Amino acid sequence: MKNLVLLGGGYGNMRIMSRILTTSLPQDYTVTLVDRMPFHGLKPEFYALAAGTKSDKDVRMKFPNHPQVNTVYGEINDIDLDAQIVSVGNSKIDYDELIIGLGCEDKYHNVPGAEEYTHSIQTLSKARDTFHSISELPEGAKVGIVGAGLSGIELASELRESRSDLEIYLYDRGPRILRNFPEKLSKYVAKWFAKNNVTVVPNSNINKVEPGKIYNCDEPKDIDLVVWTAGIQPVEVVRNLPIDINSNGRVIVNQYHQVPTYRNVYVVGDCADLPHAPSAQLAEVQGDQIADVLKKQWLNEPLPDKMPELKVQGIVGSLGDKQGFAYIMDRTVTGRLASILKSGVLWLYKYHNG
Repeated sequence: MKNLVLLGGGYGNMRIMSRILTTSLPQDYTVTLVDRMPFHGLKPEFYALAAGTKSDKDVRMKFPNHPQVNTVYGEINDIDLDAQIVSVGNSKIDYDELIIGLGCEDKYHNVPGAEEYTHSIQTLSKARDTFHSISELPEGAKVGIVGAGLSGIELASELRESRSDLEIYLYDRGPRILRNFPEKLSKYVAKWFAKNNVTVVPNSNINKVEPGKIYNCDEPKDIDLVVWTAGIQPVEVVRNLPIDINSNGRVIVNQYHQVPTYRNVYVVGDCADLPHAPSAQLAEVQGDQIADVLKKQWLNEPLPDKMPELKVQGIVGSLGDKQGFAYIMDRTVTGRLASILKSGVLWLYKYHNG
């Protein structure tokens, strides 16, 4: 039996499994899925777990149940690309083809104290820990959220609705919220924050964190709890691989999403150097293409001279329970409709993968 090993049960590998397990997987193949957790985490919803508006069961799903799928749970210690062996705890797994989809971790940009004294929503367990810490804060406590990207915005708005008694500060490195999107979108989000007493701090530069204190452009401010959402990078085991890595730690791949020097190794999702910002949506689009490449190789069919361009539809974000914002196919959508759109996307994902 040949072994296709999937490292990480995130959006990219979930999409690949949904595509190959129905019709494409040869009978002489086994799929081995390796993950630290016995379930697929809905990572874009971890902010709601941290804010206390959703529980564990709302942000996780079972992995596919299939006779050709084996699951291995544990931390990945090493990936030996020459020997084609993955080390998981005390076990070693041989592979014929490997798909690396191990996701990312927080990037602290060498800010002193950031790793030691801030909280995270990068994993389900970290988001859960963040919730427990927030739930113990007294009335009037100050929460700082560093990074005003999608995760920071959604966390700040959700936390405002779950804890109206807290002072919330959202630190944005740019001059305006969502500066890479139309100004209409930025103004809507900024107006929501102003109306709901979330203080947005533009042009911020967090250069030190201490227990109970944060430094913005060297100016100290008392903060009871800090959540870091100011950047991500591939996990360390991927960054240390002896292959071409870009300046952000992502693996450089060819148009078939293969490592050029190891054509039986694919990289999907946040670990891959791609022309768009990392997202669950991008990982799924990439997963579709990897599934197509695998199918052609299993059938001994030639690969296309040029792969289709990776296209994402846009972003959808929540502002609490009933409001939201979206930028889809060059159109701006705000308010209740955007919130419904996001709920619909999540429902469809659970329906197709549940």
